Amino acid sequence: MNLNKSLIAQRFAKAGQSYTEQAIIQKQISQHLCQLMQNHCPENLAHVLEIGCGSGNLTHQLANNFQIEQWYLNDLYPQVQQHFQDHLPIQWMIGDIETLDLPADLDAIVSSSALQWINDLPKLLARCHTALKAQGWLCFSTFGPDNFTEIKQLTGQGLEYWSINDWRQQLEQLNFEIVELSQQSLYMQFETPKAVLKHLKATGVTGASVQQQRWTKQSLTEFYQRYQQFQLENQQYSLTYHPIYCIARRTA
Repeated sequence: MNLNKSLIAQRFAKAGQSYTEQAIIQKQISQHLCQLMQNHCPENLAHVLEIGCGSGNLTHQLANNFQIEQWYLNDLYPQVQQHFQDHLPIQWMIGDIETLDLPADLDAIVSSSALQWINDLPKLLARCHTALKAQGWLCFSTFGPDNFTEIKQLTGQGLEYWSINDWRQQLEQLNFEIVELSQQSLYMQFETPKAVLKHLKATGVTGASVQQQRWTKQSLTEFYQRYQQFQLENQQYSLTYHPIYCIARRTA
């Protein structure tokens, strides 16, 4: 699927404030990624590019735990700038990372819950490899094939996610040393199927994960009825997140 970046930017910009409140799982994922970086990476990462910084979940975690002299922060839309303190040494890179020039000699390139929106991942990963210093770090979280499996089963719509083995193969082909590659299954629970859709809208995710879906009163009713199959014993309704984490290093 060729992703509509302007639509994605529009949906995330619209969900700006609600994202900060609703993106509970994304915050957990950023915290876990930061912990993995603390386990493996040096404390001093002078020059760091973050792809898809959003409301700053990962940025703020790293700022509290690493010595970073220069941030290059990227996102599709300029409204993200409101989430960041003036005292951080930030150079903004607003726009589609697939078309922007990357800074050179980076100590690290980081990203949390954003790489699933990239159209040509192999090309971007190759450019990241070039932009990193020798022994520079590529640290990210993204999502795997079971992400939003409930939505995909009911609508047939969703992103095409790489598996953990796809990531391993691609990174090894580019001569990255994989230090950590792991995955989790995380679950949210909602009182109604309608609340599931409201959550997706509030986090901007409907910008692409169900962008082909044209909801009518009838199709919504059918969706809610069919979502009953995902009802749990406690009468709540589940939504699956499938994060994949990677800590890799450029070896040459």
